[in-house]
Amino acid sequence: MRTIGLIGGMSFESTVSYYQQINRHVAAQLGGLHSAPLLLHSVEFAAIAALQAAGDWHQAGVVLAACAQGLQRAGAEGLLLCTNTMHKVAPAIEAAVDIPFLHIVDITAAAVVAADIENVALLGTRFTMEQAFYRDRLQAHGLRVQVPNTVDQDRVHRVIFDELCRGRIEPASRRAYVEIIARLAQRGAQAVILGCTEIGLLLAHDDSPLPLFDTTALHARAAAEFVLGDVCSPPAP
Repeated sequence: MRTIGLIGGMSFESTVSYYQQINRHVAAQLGGLHSAPLLLHSVEFAAIAALQAAGDWHQAGVVLAACAQGLQRAGAEGLLLCTNTMHKVAPAIEAAVDIPFLHIVDITAAAVVAADIENVALLGTRFTMEQAFYRDRLQAHGLRVQVPNTVDQDRVHRVIFDELCRGRIEPASRRAYVEIIARLAQRGAQAVILGCTEIGLLLAHDDSPLPLFDTTALHARAAAEFVLGDVCSPPAP
């Protein structure tokens, strides 16, 4: 198996999901007591959130690139950035290391395209919904991308930072998200990308009037597949 490095902590609530899901995929494939060899650099999220709010993406890229370099020096053979929003600085991370970087947008887009979906809605932080870095990369895969209106974007963003990143799961917020998805469906969206790693903590597939593509789950599965590489069955006893 190959060792994968995780840059996490953004927020730690969703990083827990990454750790569990990667290991569960590996255990399901290999059985027994098998788990994934991985390294985790969990950042101090308040500092990263302050850089986001200030629009200082350059410094955020410097910080996360240094994390990536540390993971490579520690033995990581591939990298995962356990957040959607901070893929805005993915180019800085990729330039800082010479090991594979598993880009969350490419992995998600491949799953959407494989499902024969062309028109997809995107939920995430305000940065992810407003700025072009995420939508442009999805569009490069041939997808049409919709985002909520400004009022709905504010609600989605607030729930992420004020509730989900703090471990609060509120039924009222789940209902609000479902209503937002219903409005996106009326505009022609065929499915929804959960473009924030915390939203999967709030919404399950049965909650939504549209199919959901959970970026955390897709990213974690891709990480497990990277770890396993050519390992397809448990070793002989």
